[in-house]
Amino acid sequence: MDALDRVVKPKTKRAKRFLEKREPKLSENIKNAMLIKGGNANSMVTQVLRDVYALKKPYGVLYKKKNITRPFEDQTSLEFFSKKSDCSLFMFGSHNKKRPNNLVIGRMYDYHVLDMIELGIEKFVSLKDVKNSKCPEGTKPMLIFAGDDFDVTEDYRRLKNLLIDFFRGPTVSNIRLAGLEYVLHFTALNGKIYFRSYKLLLKKSGCRTPRIELEEMGPSLDLVLRRTRLASDDLYKLSMKMPKALKPKKKKNVSHDTFGTTYGRIHMQKQDLSKLQTRKMKGLKKRPAERITEDQEKKSKRIKKN
Repeated sequence: MDALDRVVKPKTKRAKRFLEKREPKLSENIKNAMLIKGGNANSMVTQVLRDVYALKKPYGVLYKKKNITRPFEDQTSLEFFSKKSDCSLFMFGSHNKKRPNNLVIGRMYDYHVLDMIELGIEKFVSLKDVKNSKCPEGTKPMLIFAGDDFDVTEDYRRLKNLLIDFFRGPTVSNIRLAGLEYVLHFTALNGKIYFRSYKLLLKKSGCRTPRIELEEMGPSLDLVLRRTRLASDDLYKLSMKMPKALKPKKKKNVSHDTFGTTYGRIHMQKQDLSKLQTRKMKGLKKRPAERITEDQEKKSKRIKKN
């Protein structure tokens, strides 16, 4: 049995807190990413991993030593590192003659590789090459995807889902305007994926809503899709299964539209509007002549019935 698979009883309070953090929860922790350098990674791939780590901080782990492994042939080392560092996302960088400037991005499910996609770097501009101001650490980005391929092709659709999972950051309940500081833009065009990052500047516009300008921040990558290893439909559905405790309970006679507006249906008994109490006004009072005619009509109806 693997040392990490054994059931370990904590001997100290610190060890107990450590094991409690890794226990299965209804609301899972924020997904951490590990960035691993291959045995023959060049300077470009190393810098890409450093820049992605700078965007992922503090929810990332950067392994500085080289690790001789091939993710598409053997995933045991990736699964070992995932369990050791408690990371469910990974990015692996390597370089060789057959596949130069190679990146493998993927995710785990139950500490086993769920799916991974291989990308080739054709052009790269580093964070330090762009001299503009940067965003503070831990800022949640806005993600924009452009291109029909992200909605049509299955590989691109899964890549979009994987990139959202990788860069989304923590889930927040409220957003303030000043907190929207940078944008990650992905464009799929002519078989390539263009990755750009921009800092968002709020300028004066003369009204309440500010004028928005985008300033390139770095890094920027031109990527090409290479090999893919996607999870089966059954395993993919199982990984997205929501616990029963988190599922919202259905309420009777309540519906929602596409904009999130809540509508309620009320069931009432049939009302007799003749007995409805209305506001009494002098102008609406019946005159004596009208009352006499009404009384005569009622008497005539009674005589007819008899």
